[in-house]
Amino acid sequence: MASPLAPERVRVLSMTWEADGVLSLVLVDPAGGALPLWTPGAHVNLDLAPGLRRTYSLCGDPADERRWQVAVLRETAGRGGSEYVHARLRPGDLLTVGGLRNNFELRPAAEYLFIAGGIGIAPLLPMIAASQAAGTSWRLLYGGRRRASMAFLGTLSSYGPAGAEPDAQVRVLPQDEVGLLPVAEAVAELGSDALVYCCGPEPLLAVAEKCCADAGRELHVERFAARPAAEPGGQDSAFDVVCQRSGVTVSVATGQTVLEALEDAGLPVVSACQEGVCGTCETAVLEGDVDHRDSLLTPAEQAAGDTMFICVSRSRSQRLVIDL
Repeated sequence: MASPLAPERVRVLSMTWEADGVLSLVLVDPAGGALPLWTPGAHVNLDLAPGLRRTYSLCGDPADERRWQVAVLRETAGRGGSEYVHARLRPGDLLTVGGLRNNFELRPAAEYLFIAGGIGIAPLLPMIAASQAAGTSWRLLYGGRRRASMAFLGTLSSYGPAGAEPDAQVRVLPQDEVGLLPVAEAVAELGSDALVYCCGPEPLLAVAEKCCADAGRELHVERFAARPAAEPGGQDSAFDVVCQRSGVTVSVATGQTVLEALEDAGLPVVSACQEGVCGTCETAVLEGDVDHRDSLLTPAEQAAGDTMFICVSRSRSQRLVIDL
């Protein structure tokens, strides 16, 4: 859910190296006011420059009303956002805020297993802190290509010694030292009321999904990129979208997204990733059969058919009615 209270802009207060290739940014209200409260798992859209809107997980303290913190991994082969942050952004710069949302909420449980790969540790940090404060049992598997590239090891050390031992609460497991994360073993040790939260690269998410499915275990994931494309559930043919509140009907052509068609019609829509990952363009569906192509909704949520991400999903029916 997006927050209507987010300021239009934030100022970069400071930038800190958290690991090789990872910068954390502390963001504040330029007027010195309080920022909207958020919950673990939330992320914010930042307009870095014209045409560079990117989504970042908040990884600081949700109780701190004066500061937001995000972490940015430099990806030289990316779409330009991280390169801009690392090469051009400086303390004092102003950034436009495009929205505050949480599609990765920490649900109540008797026990948690957190699994992080690389920069995927960022959204899990507030979850770990909340679990620790509540006295809830938790464990962390944290992997990366090498120790020097793994961010926030200092923060994690506040929970006690981190090691590779199976009984450690925080298991720091660099791939060049110990190989791949033992996800199946960790999942098998969980109690019946445990939840698993995982964030990281797609190969890790795929392993976690398989291990949890095999164990009949509930899993919550956050992706930084769309999952590998599956065969679409419907045809990529033209259809009509009825915008009920606007009283406008828009035709969506073959090869065109709903988002693009609505933008061409001059309707007020917002987006960020345009990959079905960040959730910014979530739109309520009032009527029609959605062909879901996002990487966010669970199978049950997709079956309900009452919401869609218009940047990627289409319609199986000739007519789709949305709340816009």
